[in-house]
Amino acid sequence: MLNDITIGQYYKTDSPVHRMDARMKLILTVLFIVIIFLCKNFFSLSVMFLLTAVSILLSKVPFRMFFKSLKPIVPIILITAVLNIFYIKKGMTLLSFWVITITTGGLYTAFFMAVRIICLIMASSLLTYTTVPTLLTDAIERLLSPLKVFHISVHTLAMMMTLALRFIPTLIEEIDRITNAQKARGADFESGKFLDRVRAMIPVLIPLFVSAFRRAYELSFAMTCRCYHGGDGRTRMKQMKFSAADFLALGVFLAALAGVIVLNYFFTALI
Repeated sequence: MLNDITIGQYYKTDSPVHRMDARMKLILTVLFIVIIFLCKNFFSLSVMFLLTAVSILLSKVPFRMFFKSLKPIVPIILITAVLNIFYIKKGMTLLSFWVITITTGGLYTAFFMAVRIICLIMASSLLTYTTVPTLLTDAIERLLSPLKVFHISVHTLAMMMTLALRFIPTLIEEIDRITNAQKARGADFESGKFLDRVRAMIPVLIPLFVSAFRRAYELSFAMTCRCYHGGDGRTRMKQMKFSAADFLALGVFLAALAGVIVLNYFFTALI
């Protein structure tokens, strides 16, 4: 399961999405999240699902990468679907047994929420798959630059966010390595009661924390040796520039927003 977590990984290839400005990709990701939560029926949600599929095809990132990012979220999707099926009482009753009542409205909402979560995970994964961490740091810093008026260290904030995202795959590999080492010594993580399995994770967590602190110290030492002192007076080798393709993508997303609003207005009664 840990090997299926692909958050923070970058997939190197040449595609229109990879060549887009990192700032625009961040803006479009936030806009996508806003639009997806505005969807109120399957007609509007299908627009966002189609937009997600087209974006994935343009990115040239294999679908298996997105399926791997979805696998850890499957339990959350299933729990959300089950809760909606049993607690939504709208629509025609399909099954009624004891305290369990399943209606068409519950099934509709469960499927609707599942598709919405899948679109959100895929869109978020697309951002990290197609953006180098250094460019993502610069993009976050540029977009948050107005906060400097309030004396907020935007560069430090952006660096912290990007480093946390960058080290997720590294920590996952570390967990897998420590777990395999403990299994080779006879540790059992799969049998026994729940509390026994929780206690069995202690020999994994302690080395993990030690390794994480060691990596943090090594990183800070390396940054100090390179005379890193924050964003003051820092210059950039690559300058960010918006291209015509960036504004074209923004126009497509704004058109999708308008389409969702129109479809919500005309088809709300179908919910």
